[in-house]
Amino acid sequence: MVYKIHFVFWLFLLLLLLLFEPTFQQDSPSSSTVERVALLELRSSLGLRSKEWPIKGDPCLVWKGIKCQNGRVTEINIAGFRRTRIGKQNPQFAVDALANLTLLQSFNASEFLLPGVIPEWFGLRLGLLRVLDLRSCSVFGSIPLSIGSLNNLTDLYLSDNNLTGTIPSSLGQLLSLSLLDLSRNTLTGMIPSSLASLVHLSLLDLSSNYLAGSIPPGVGSLSKLRYLNLSRNSLSSSIPTQFGGLVSLVHLDLSVNSLSGSLPTDLRGLTSLRNMVLGSNTLVGSLTYDMFHTLTQLQYLDLKDNSFTGSIPGGLWSMPGLQLLDVSGNNFTGTLPNSSSSSNITGAVLNISKNLFYGRLTPILKRFSVVDLSENYFEGKVPEYLPANVSFVNNCFTNVSRQRTLAVCTSFYSARGLTFDNFGFPKAMQPRQAEALKKKSNRKAIILGSVIGGTSLILLIVLLMFIFLRRQARSTTTQRGGGVVGPVLPGDTTEPSPGLLIDFASLGETFKYQQMLQATNDFSDLNLIKHGHSGDLFHGVLQNGVRVVIKRVDLRVIKNNAYLVELEFFSKVSSVRLVPLIGHCMENEDEKFLVYKYLPNGDLSASLFKKIKTDDDTLQSLDWITRLKIALGASEGLCFLHHDCSPPLVHRDVQASSILLDDKFEVRLGSLSNVCGQEGDGQPSRITKLLKLPQSSEQGALGLQTAVCTYDVYCFGKVLLELVTGKLGISASPDAEIKEWLDQTLPCISINNKELVMKILDPSLIVDEDLLEEVWAVAVVAKSCLNPKPSRRPLMKYIVKALENPLKVVREENSGSGRFRSTSIGSSWNAALFGSWRQSLSDLTVLPSASMSKVGGSSFKRSGTMGSQGSGQNGGGEHSSSRRQHSKEIFPEPTDVERLENE
Repeated sequence: MVYKIHFVFWLFLLLLLLLFEPTFQQDSPSSSTVERVALLELRSSLGLRSKEWPIKGDPCLVWKGIKCQNGRVTEINIAGFRRTRIGKQNPQFAVDALANLTLLQSFNASEFLLPGVIPEWFGLRLGLLRVLDLRSCSVFGSIPLSIGSLNNLTDLYLSDNNLTGTIPSSLGQLLSLSLLDLSRNTLTGMIPSSLASLVHLSLLDLSSNYLAGSIPPGVGSLSKLRYLNLSRNSLSSSIPTQFGGLVSLVHLDLSVNSLSGSLPTDLRGLTSLRNMVLGSNTLVGSLTYDMFHTLTQLQYLDLKDNSFTGSIPGGLWSMPGLQLLDVSGNNFTGTLPNSSSSSNITGAVLNISKNLFYGRLTPILKRFSVVDLSENYFEGKVPEYLPANVSFVNNCFTNVSRQRTLAVCTSFYSARGLTFDNFGFPKAMQPRQAEALKKKSNRKAIILGSVIGGTSLILLIVLLMFIFLRRQARSTTTQRGGGVVGPVLPGDTTEPSPGLLIDFASLGETFKYQQMLQATNDFSDLNLIKHGHSGDLFHGVLQNGVRVVIKRVDLRVIKNNAYLVELEFFSKVSSVRLVPLIGHCMENEDEKFLVYKYLPNGDLSASLFKKIKTDDDTLQSLDWITRLKIALGASEGLCFLHHDCSPPLVHRDVQASSILLDDKFEVRLGSLSNVCGQEGDGQPSRITKLLKLPQSSEQGALGLQTAVCTYDVYCFGKVLLELVTGKLGISASPDAEIKEWLDQTLPCISINNKELVMKILDPSLIVDEDLLEEVWAVAVVAKSCLNPKPSRRPLMKYIVKALENPLKVVREENSGSGRFRSTSIGSSWNAALFGSWRQSLSDLTVLPSASMSKVGGSSFKRSGTMGSQGSGQNGGGEHSSSRRQHSKEIFPEPTDVERLENE
């Protein structure tokens, strides 16, 4: 009886196994010999490592990124994989084996190097493909027409490549498509009207290409579209009226195009919109209430640098979720609403600068934490309820400095039939009398301020001298034995480390030495990236698969505390523009390790040109859009150090190898072991020690003025030249080695002649007329950074503004507009951006590099190797007829002392 029960049990179990056999086959070995052979062929052609795809393992069971169903391959994901050493020698778009995987639904190779052309058979042999992700793969050539035959495709990512040609209209046949991202390529032509057929599309990103023509009206009928980005192209005409049909839209960015006309009056369907960016176009007309009164979800509205007129609709001021309202650089007029917003939003940003607003300020400004009212015609007194971060220069206020003249303000108000408050003086008083009285009042205020400031300065000097003498006395006592904590051992010649304050708890993870060995294969030469002046850099992979860069500091070779300076810096400073520090290892006495986040695109010196293994070993060059993005990112990082840190910090090693790039070519500044606090000219190093700011021994020994922000600006000018000319190594070379090249290059950069820059333009760049103007502008900014006189170099915060909108640096401004008025000779360097300038850039020449020096093998470069800048005046000289008004921030005026010296 027992045997019968056992027999029945095993029979029942066997039936279950047979019944659920297809389920078990999902995780069983590949059932298709053809597909296994295809995967092995793909493994070989792509040079994939055994770590991810072991040759003896079954693909469906142990290969990473492989998913199977019933023993057949359905998904392949090699995103971020690394090639073998042999595979790196000849990387190609070699994926022919995919044609044999007939059930493949997803292929993701993002951030995996695939230099080559997408084959035409992709759309003919992969009929079941739903996801195709080739982001950042270095793909070039055109998009195959056959892609339009992938009827099941839902996600198509081809961004961050070098695709050329036009967008094929066949993409309009992908009726199941939900995501289409072709951004950051070099596509040309018009946007196909067939894209209006993609009724399921939720994301459309065609930004940062060279697309021209008008926006197809049919795009406005895509009711499921949530994200639309067409920025940084050459689109023209007006915004289609059909845009009101984008009822699901959350993000709209049409900035940096050549769009014209006014905004459609009927945008009432955009009830889900949260982010609207229309900046830097040529839009004209006025804004209507109907356009915005139903956009209750709007959070970010950017309309800067257009030609809008009229007043701002009242509904914009009361939007409950508004975080940013930027309408600067237009012709808006009118007064501010005379009410305070009921919104509880804090931290909102308002920028209405460079318009024609007038009247008195109102409590509506209370809801904003950052406000820019500059270059308007507001009158009266500045109220006390304004937030702390407000700019109101060049208005008609009574109780603040740096305002417009009485004549200008009176003329503006009279032309509109309005009454000006006459700066608070009696109306019967003549303008000259009022102006004289105001100047006299200002003179008294200046005298009083000077007395108070001088007294404060004297007290500060006395305090510093007292602290210095106290420290000197303590130092003397210590040297005489009175302050010695412990005995000095015989033969101990090591200098004590400076009093650095390092919060190790804020420096990420603490690693073990064994983890460092495992991550770098015992610091194998194959993992070595380069030998740095502050330590050797190695590729590494942590146990959790995270890719890192590890700096090994051998204290037996490097006899300084640069790694401690860097750790102290990271413990106190944080910014998205700095290379992320993941952790550290201080376990060994003679070796220290700093662990950074791995950035796929390396540094600028390696990414500007990459060799593509073809028959002629061609070089792949970064396009201009990406180069400008890198320049802006690097300037933002330096701006953070110079202007957001207190005291200001100086990088001191600005060159292409210090500019690190992530997978999206976003900049992260590296080489931070030389960062120090800024010193004044001639300021003793004891002040630096007093304030606990690091200073290299090399600098102190040779007296080089590298610990000033203007030195970073000079070096950054070299980086900009490297981006414009494509000449590798400029930023890392001592000036003496490139003097002859600079002598030939700088005369080709003129603020008055765009065509000259063509002589030095990187021949690998393909730029149209608009982009050539940007290249010209960046070259002009580079030349201003290289001014031999540090005081005449622009501040980094103004360089950021110039690179955000480079066309304003070189384009002529409307002299009749009230938005950009030049200021007087005696105005400060912080005058309105893009006002007049008094130093002719075309006169700048190159001087002998007698004061240049290189320190200790690192890239310390002396400024002062290039010649003096001319001093042509606005009212005369050979360029006076051009009537250009240029930025004082990019071309600062000389100080009064320098002006007297030149006379």
